[in-house]
Amino acid sequence: MKKVLVAYFSATAATKHVAEVLAESINADLFEIVPEKIYTNADLDWADNQSRSTIEMKDRTCRPKIRTRVRDMEQYDVVFLGFPIWWYREPSIIDTFVESHKMDGKIIVPFATSGGSGMGDSHKNIQTLAPKAKVEEGEVFDAGEDAKKLKKWAKRYL
Repeated sequence: MKKVLVAYFSATAATKHVAEVLAESINADLFEIVPEKIYTNADLDWADNQSRSTIEMKDRTCRPKIRTRVRDMEQYDVVFLGFPIWWYREPSIIDTFVESHKMDGKIIVPFATSGGSGMGDSHKNIQTLAPKAKVEEGEVFDAGEDAKKLKKWAKRYL
């Protein structure tokens, strides 16, 4: 039986809720990716060219610091990786998380919440950061997605 982790970053409660429901529905461990400096509402203002999130997303080399790392990452076979979609891709803090952990041989399954856009190139970006992992295309879910749908979706990777 595969050992499964649901790791997620949530700037608002949307992705957090989906991650919690997913982890419970598939009996996986849950890990929150917490930024060293928490994002404020002003930081998340996509319409402000000087907001923290806008500046980070314009610089593909940006790696916001995270507070903690997953202990014993090598025990996991499958990592469901959750995040909100920012500028049609994963937030830079997800790049920090992936690069901070040895992902060789793992199946990484991105999932996201979004205000209207799809996954974009998220899976390709993550694959580049974890070349020895198998990164699936992933899927976008509504913030209130039910456990039955999430479990059915996740089963194809377990």
